[in-house]
Parts: sequence; C-alpha cells; structure tokens
Amino acid sequence: LKANVITFSASISACEKGGQWQRALELLDEVKARGLEPNVITYNASISACEKGGQWERGLDLLREMEHRGLEPDVITYNAAIS
Repeated sequence: LKANVITFSASISACEKGGQWQRALELLDEVKARGLEPNVITYNASISACEKGGQWERGLDLLREMEHRGLEPDVITYNAAIS
C-alpha cells in the first residue's frame, strides 16, 4: 500500500487523538518531503494536534502556512486554531 495524503491525514489525526503533536508535525513534514500536497483535512488534523498539545503558536503558524499554500481554511480549521 502506497502512502498518500489520505493515509497521512488519517495518521496525523490518530496522533492528534493520542496527544502526539510532535509526531503529527513530523508526519506533516514527511507529506511535504514526499512531494505530496497536504489538503485542508491534513492541516486541520495538524492544527488540532498542536492545540491539544498546548502548542497554539505552532497551530497558528500552520494556519498561515495553509493560507500561503492557497488552501482555504474552513470552520473546523478556525475552531482548532482558536481552541
């Protein structure tokens, strides 16, 4: 099975649920390193992982990065960023 943005997003979400914000960000970096394009779901899970880990500054950085990549945040994104 070849990893794609969907499988990475699911893995990042699992890290978020397990309180593993650092691993979630490592996986996000791996997505980009493999030349895959993270989507809104990928960023939402990553931002949520940061929020759950008390890393709100990193979450806001990801929000800016997401916008810089031309992705439009949704209500889930903003809820994760302000939590």
